[in-house]
Amino acid sequence: MATSTKPPTKQTPKRPSKSAKSGLSAGAIIGIVVGAVVLIAGAVAIMAALDDGGGDDVAAGIEQVRPVNVEGAPLPPMPDDPAAADPALGLTPPAVEGASFDGSPVSLRPGAPTLAVYLAHWCPHCQREVPVLVQWQASGDVPEGLEVIGVSTGVDSSRPNYPPSTWLEGENWTWPVLADSASSEAASAAGLTGFPYMVLTDADGGVVWRHSGEISADDLNAAIAAALPDLAG
Repeated sequence: MATSTKPPTKQTPKRPSKSAKSGLSAGAIIGIVVGAVVLIAGAVAIMAALDDGGGDDVAAGIEQVRPVNVEGAPLPPMPDDPAAADPALGLTPPAVEGASFDGSPVSLRPGAPTLAVYLAHWCPHCQREVPVLVQWQASGDVPEGLEVIGVSTGVDSSRPNYPPSTWLEGENWTWPVLADSASSEAASAAGLTGFPYMVLTDADGGVVWRHSGEISADDLNAAIAAALPDLAG
């Protein structure tokens, strides 16, 4: 009896899936995507935290601008010509009541010879002048009996070197600082025309000298000695 023999069935090999070709399973791919999302979210959070660190909340209670109360007529602006007579000499600047960055009371009132120094954080001239003044204090050359008060004004969070509280602390500025209002009322009351700006008053509160721009410690000492000859050095 004859038997029929069927040829063996040809097996077609299965094509590997794309995932198999790459050596990655679907689960592994999902894990990679999720991990990347987590890393991106973490980077965004870190950048946001760093950005917040440069804002008004540098530390609890620290504010870069504060309300001020101004009493009296503003001083006339300084003349553009440095050789021209200053119309503010002999006048009494408005009394200014305000506070420092941390809320401590700071005022500009008659009572003692005072050098008020108006500074803007974004001003390159101010950035060069502050170390000069800090060294002036460290050298012991500040005349005895002279009060020095900084006024942080022209504050703008979109401009460089913000916030001013961090800047001045980093420069080791230890004199009191009055934080001007958002509209720079204290600076306007002093007749400010440029930065840095200085107003020197005697014990009665009268203006004896004003200056706009950078100044060396030696020139500052000479100006104070000429304007207040009775002030002990």
